[in-house]
Amino acid sequence: MSYSDFTLAKVKKSFDLKIIEDLDLFAQTTELAPSQLLDSFLRENSQLALKINTEKARSEMIIAPILLDLRKQAYLKISLFSGVEFNVDLEQGLNGTCDFLISASPEQLFITSPVISLVEAKKENIVGGLGQCVAQMVAAQIFNEREGNNIPIILGAVTSGNIWKFLQLEGKAIKIDFNEYYL
Repeated sequence: MSYSDFTLAKVKKSFDLKIIEDLDLFAQTTELAPSQLLDSFLRENSQLALKINTEKARSEMIIAPILLDLRKQAYLKISLFSGVEFNVDLEQGLNGTCDFLISASPEQLFITSPVISLVEAKKENIVGGLGQCVAQMVAAQIFNEREGNNIPIILGAVTSGNIWKFLQLEGKAIKIDFNEYYL
């Protein structure tokens, strides 16, 4: 079993999670404007990625540039990993590849804790990717605990590139933003 084998119902049952769906997670959050470079890049390339319509095209032409811009705006104090193995607990099925993983550390050679955010790229099935993303978030929570880092909230997102759905894991509660955010 691996992350991709989890549905939302399965991950909820396996890890005894409570799902809270009717939240606006970012109601109190200040919006972060994209850099001019990202804005220009997305205007020139996002339609191409959507026309190609593969996870790889969306990942490379939309998602990765957004996350790279986030890293730059965080003054390179976070690390960004793409397509990395994140094997935390084989017995519980918390193993496999994460599309994107963000760590609150500037170290880039290997994943160090705290792992703070995971982004799962899906072609067009946002809801279908929630279980996989939540399983990766649970793995990040376990990883952080093992490393002695008390990180109370793990962030996650499932995206098609043009549509984003955000999640938070706090303790045993998985909070799913009712909003969908568009490119």
